[in-house]
Amino acid sequence: MARIRFDFGSLTLEAELLDTATAKAIATKLPMTSSVLTWGEEVYFDVPVDVPREKDARDVVTPGEIAYWPQGPAIAIGFGRTPISKGSECRLASPCNIFAKALSDVKVLGKVKSGSKVSVSKIG
Repeated sequence: MARIRFDFGSLTLEAELLDTATAKAIATKLPMTSSVLTWGEEVYFDVPVDVPREKDARDVVTPGEIAYWPQGPAIAIGFGRTPISKGSECRLASPCNIFAKALSDVKVLGKVKSGSKVSVSKIG
């Protein structure tokens, strides 16, 4: 599948799209730009995509999994604990569609501040 790049200005994160309906819908809307919000150890941002919740959507993710939050609609990238995490889990606000996998350590997103701009584009 294709690769995408998240450019947060001071840092970038590349990811590989999974073979899902959500990934395909997001890819058709690229490039896109948005404003970042943070929630604990999660960055998320609104996107102009309207996809329903997939049957395998979940709220507990592994850092590195990149999610689409249908209720936003937003892209959510969890990299650690959020205000509703239990123990050390990475728990998003509600079930999300996992549509991509980061190709590097998402912990660097701890440096991204709320209000920062993010652009998402296809690579190659």
